[in-house]
Amino acid sequence: MSLEKHVQDKGQDTKQSNMMAETLEDLRFDNSYARLPETFYQRLHPTAVKEPKLVKLNYKLSETLGLNPLKIGQTDQEILAGNRVPKQADPIAMVYAGHQFGNWVPQLGDGRAVLLGELLNNEGQRWDLQLKGSGPTEYSRMGDGRAVLGPVMREYIVSEAMFNLGIPTTRALAFSMTGEMVRREYMEPGAILTRVASSHIRVGTFQYFHGKGDEDAIKILADYAIKRHYPHAEFAEQPYLTLLDSVIQNTAELISAWMLVGFIHGVMNTDNTAISGETIDYGPCAFMDGFNPNKTFSSIDSGGRYAYNHQPMIGQWNLTRFAETLLKLLDENQDNSITKAKASIENFWFFFEKAFHEGLCKKIGLSASDEENTKLAFDFLDLLSKSDVDFTTAYRSLGSYLEEENETNFKNLFDSKQDIDNWLARWNDKLGSEGKGTKEIKKKMNSVNPAFIPRNHQIAKAINLATNTEDFGLMEDLITVLDAPFENNHRLHDLSLPPKKGEEVTQTFCGT
Repeated sequence: MSLEKHVQDKGQDTKQSNMMAETLEDLRFDNSYARLPETFYQRLHPTAVKEPKLVKLNYKLSETLGLNPLKIGQTDQEILAGNRVPKQADPIAMVYAGHQFGNWVPQLGDGRAVLLGELLNNEGQRWDLQLKGSGPTEYSRMGDGRAVLGPVMREYIVSEAMFNLGIPTTRALAFSMTGEMVRREYMEPGAILTRVASSHIRVGTFQYFHGKGDEDAIKILADYAIKRHYPHAEFAEQPYLTLLDSVIQNTAELISAWMLVGFIHGVMNTDNTAISGETIDYGPCAFMDGFNPNKTFSSIDSGGRYAYNHQPMIGQWNLTRFAETLLKLLDENQDNSITKAKASIENFWFFFEKAFHEGLCKKIGLSASDEENTKLAFDFLDLLSKSDVDFTTAYRSLGSYLEEENETNFKNLFDSKQDIDNWLARWNDKLGSEGKGTKEIKKKMNSVNPAFIPRNHQIAKAINLATNTEDFGLMEDLITVLDAPFENNHRLHDLSLPPKKGEEVTQTFCGT
C-alpha cells in the first residue's frame, strides 16, 4: 500500500459542511495509522466498564472537533467510557519502546490505552482520539490496564491549562468514572480519560523498530510522520534530515515554553517525547511554587534526572536517541550520516536558548534579548532562587509594581531589600530605553506572566474532594480560572496564591 493511502483520507475530499455532529458516532474517523503494517500496533477494543458516568466534557474542544456538546447523550457516554466503539473507528494499541530514566526497555506500548482512531474536523485537521485507562492490552506488562480518578483529573486540569497558556500539548476531551474500584496502594475509584492529540507517535516508536533492526519499518514511520506533521520536509532536498531538524526545533521551543511558566514534566523518558512537539503524558508533572532550579516533584526521580534545570539537557539527549534511529536514512555513508546528525543535534541549544532568552526578557517587559537584557533577566531568577520566591507570583507582581501597585508587598517577597532595590534600579533604566509607557509594558508582561497556574496544592485538594465525596466543585473552579490564566479573577483570587505553610505538595506520583 502506498504511503499516500496510509495518511490521506482514503481519497475523500477533506472539505466538509460546517454542520456539527450530534454524536460521536457521527464524527468522521479515518484511522490512517491503522493502515500501517500490523507490526505497529495491536487491534483490540476497549474493555467495558461496570457503570460508565461522564463527569466532565470539554465543550470548547468538542466544538473544535466538530461535535455539538449540547447533544451529548447516552451513546456518547458509552463511547467515552469504552463500552461502545464508533462504527467508523478502528481501535488499536500502539507499540513503542523507550529509555526510562536512561535505561533501555525494548518494548513498552499502550499498556492501558486504546486509540479509537483519527478524527477529521471541518477544516480537515486530523486528531487522534484515545482512551486512557480502557483496559489491558498486549503491552500491559502484567498491569491492570486501568486508571484511577486522581491522575485522570490531574491530566485533564494540567493539559488544558497548558493549552490555554499557549504551550503545545495533548488535550483532554472528557473523563468518565467507571463505577469500579482499582487497586493501587489502596482501592481508588476508576476513571477513563479521553485524550486528543495531533498524533501519539513518540521517539520511542522509532526506537522500537530501531531496536529490532527493522529499517523498512523506520522508513515507513518516517515517511508517515513527514506527511502527517512536517509536510514541508517531503519536498526538501534531504527529507529525513529536515524531519530531524523540525523535531529538534519544536522540542527545544517546547521545553523553553515549559520552563518559562515553571513547569516540570517529571518523567521525560523517550517514550514520553512526542515527535509532534506536543507535551504528552502528564504523570508526576507539577508547576513550581518557590523558584528552585534543581526542583523535582516526581516520587520516582530520586536522582533528579528530570529536575527543572535538567530538562533542556534531557531533551537533547532524547533527540539524540531519535537521530540514532534515522542514521541510515540520513546518508548512505555512515560517517556522513553521523556528521549530519551531530550538527542537527548541536542546533538544539541555539533553538532552546533563543526561545528561552527571548521569553525571559518578555517576562520582565523587555522586547529585546541582547546580552545585557538577558543578564538582567537571569539576575532576577537568581534573586528568586536566593529568597525562594514563588515563581508565578514574582513575575505577575513585577508588572503591578511597575504601576506602583503594592510596591512594598513586592519588595517583601525578597530577603534582601538592597539586592532587589539594586535590580529594580537597573530594570527601570532598561525600561526607560524601551520608549513605551508603563501601562503598555504592564499589559505585555501580563500577557506572558499568568495570574493562574495549576497549583499543586489546589489540584491535591480537588482530587481529595472528588475521590472521597465525588465533589467536583473545586475542580470546576480550577478549570474556570485556567481557561483564562492571564486574566485576573477576583471571585476566585485565592486559587492564584501559593501554598501556605503546611499546604505544600513536595511529591507527585505517576498513578500507573
